[in-house]
Amino acid sequence: MNTLCYAQHVYQRTLKLMGSRFDISVVANSQQEGDTYIDLAVHEISRIEKLISSWDANSQTSEIIKNAGIQPVQVDDELFQLIKRALKISDLTNGAFDISYASMDKIWKFDGSMTEMPSAEAIKQSVAKVGYKNIILNEADHSVFLKNKGMKIGFGAIGKGYAADKAKALLMNKGVTAGIINASGDLNAWGTQPDGKDWMVAIVNPLNKGKVFSWLPVHNSAVVTSGNYEKYVSFNNTLYTHIIDPRTGYPSTGILSVSIFTANAELADALATSVFVMGVDVGLDFVNQLKGVECIIVDKDNKLITSKNINLKQTQ
Repeated sequence: MNTLCYAQHVYQRTLKLMGSRFDISVVANSQQEGDTYIDLAVHEISRIEKLISSWDANSQTSEIIKNAGIQPVQVDDELFQLIKRALKISDLTNGAFDISYASMDKIWKFDGSMTEMPSAEAIKQSVAKVGYKNIILNEADHSVFLKNKGMKIGFGAIGKGYAADKAKALLMNKGVTAGIINASGDLNAWGTQPDGKDWMVAIVNPLNKGKVFSWLPVHNSAVVTSGNYEKYVSFNNTLYTHIIDPRTGYPSTGILSVSIFTANAELADALATSVFVMGVDVGLDFVNQLKGVECIIVDKDNKLITSKNINLKQTQ
């Protein structure tokens, strides 16, 4: 058996899906087998994109948005359950995570064009249509209703993680023993490398992407890193990042990056955004209460802060 094991190699492909970079790696016996598996994953991710995309006018998600304030829309069970799980996370995070964030007016610009902060009134107004409690689900007919006109939903903070989970499940089902689906930092891995070693994930220094703070092994689980250090504005000595608190309309402050480790990428994706919004203290306290979830935060001073069960072997 061992000789067969070492005949395996890692086959990898990088492509753009869901508007993001996806790196798909599988362990297989030949290039042909590897390509077949990767094609399956790509097909699955594209299928999910069609379901949840708000850019695609024909998607069920667009249909829900078009009927906001008018009538409920019946959707596939898969989309219904995804929205249902998203609302659970909103409850859990007291609204720090909210798929109706898509209703927000984009008053903050992170492209260097902003010269002054928006007014308090404009900020308050920008989130007037946001509110997950106005997303009404009907179990009986699997319909989704956005109560208020102009309301929107978007899966920007959960969709890539969900796609990574689904692609992984499909490949495992097809007998792929090991691989990694990495959707621009939403990573889900299973199995081990062909030589039996664990897959490793790097925690990078947000201020210097070439430098790695630490390497951590990933055992059949997901790691999602959230944080875009290029996208921020600075007013009155405060750095505002592009992740906006859907409850207040103010951008989050105090954190440069959040990495969440848990069983699936969908949850990790949502929690990474939530911790960003909550800030260091509330975010850590929250994660420490969750079973099977760990996090690493890099704060605004580039300091590494971890939840209680992570042991970092820091690289010098």
